[in-house]
Amino acid sequence: MNVLTYLALGDSYTIGEAVPLQNNFPNQTVQLLRNKGLFFNAPEIIAKTGWTSGELIEAINKWSFLPRYDFVSLLIGVNNQYRGLSINEFRKELEQLIEKAIGITGNQPGRVALLSIPDYSITLFAEKLDKNKIASELAQYNMVNKELAFQYKLHYIDLQSTDKVESDREFIAPDGLHPSEKLYSIWAKKLAEVIFLSAKR
Repeated sequence: MNVLTYLALGDSYTIGEAVPLQNNFPNQTVQLLRNKGLFFNAPEIIAKTGWTSGELIEAINKWSFLPRYDFVSLLIGVNNQYRGLSINEFRKELEQLIEKAIGITGNQPGRVALLSIPDYSITLFAEKLDKNKIASELAQYNMVNKELAFQYKLHYIDLQSTDKVESDREFIAPDGLHPSEKLYSIWAKKLAEVIFLSAKR
């Protein structure tokens, strides 16, 4: 039996802040893939609430990786925006992360997925913040994401589900900020489809 490996890189959105571990999107993704007949190990997750792209790089530099991973996902940047950090610095750090992700798949960019940064301006958390500023800045961050995904020939997965969140608060976790299991399941379906097709090639 061919055992497959999946590495998820990110921040609170990747670990699934405010939901049980098994309900975050990496674990839901693996379960969907197993249901499709692919034997994946449990996802390896390098992520922490509050991490910026720079802090993720620091953690990666200290991590002991497997020789190779069959698939890598990357979702980072919301804390760069939240802290008001330079978007140009984000671009440089995201490129470093992308190059690392490609390298640990055996230099197969088609085995890497870059996920868009969710727009938290529509959450309860942002009620007292400048929603327009948040949305505008995150749109700029996601333009960088999309450009680099195209440049490096990665899969780009757009996670924007604002219409759903605004019409159904069940998509938001009890903390009023992070996605619920219900929204993570939508993300997981998108990612599982990409990984399934890549694994069959």
